[in-house]
Amino acid sequence: MFVGELLGTMILILLGNGVVANVVLAKNKGNNSGWIVITAGWAFAVLAGVFTAAATGSPEADLNPAVTVAKIVMGGTTMGDGLVRIAGEFVGAFLGAVLVFLAYYQHFAATPDQGGKLAVHSTGPAIRNPMWNLITEIIGTFVLVFVIFAIFSKGGATAGSPAAGVGPYLVACLVWGIGLSLGGPTGYAINPARDLGPRIAHAILPIPGKGSSDWGYSWIPVVGPIVGGIVAALLAKALGM
Repeated sequence: MFVGELLGTMILILLGNGVVANVVLAKNKGNNSGWIVITAGWAFAVLAGVFTAAATGSPEADLNPAVTVAKIVMGGTTMGDGLVRIAGEFVGAFLGAVLVFLAYYQHFAATPDQGGKLAVHSTGPAIRNPMWNLITEIIGTFVLVFVIFAIFSKGGATAGSPAAGVGPYLVACLVWGIGLSLGGPTGYAINPARDLGPRIAHAILPIPGKGSSDWGYSWIPVVGPIVGGIVAALLAKALGM
């Protein structure tokens, strides 16, 4: 379970942060290719991460502490198993960020924009306002978790049975939709491990010409997703999903 979440989240971040690096960092073939490329890349990253986790010991493939906490609230995961999953998710996110750094090292060095280098690793607000940034992350993660529960509910996408076969593809489409519709204000972290693990990597890696890791903002993409996930779980439980 720990290994599956670690490897799945590592792949998630390698491809997800990797697409940001390709778009943001200088002298890349994908430089300035835009938001559609980033959101699509993140959707495919989710798909790859889910299949990796499922194949390596974590068939539920949470890849996200907000999802894991929501499952604990729903009663589908024990506290002990949840903590193991969350540990794997954070370690995997850190390792994925390290791999992105290695893959794009020359382009980090060729990029003068310190903000762009941080954006490869972690999210940040388009307009900085802690209250509204937090609300955006809560809403985005609520949509993620609530719709995941809907997809895999008995009355969900396969009209009476869990969406085991197509579930990963539907979740990838969901993440793509969240990015397109709700990602603009904060960069849609919707996952504490996705933001905090790579932010720690940014702080300790020898990234050429890097600036601040923006720790003043770092609590928002952790607290917001956890709150959003809990609210989604409580509503789903009340509705008998």
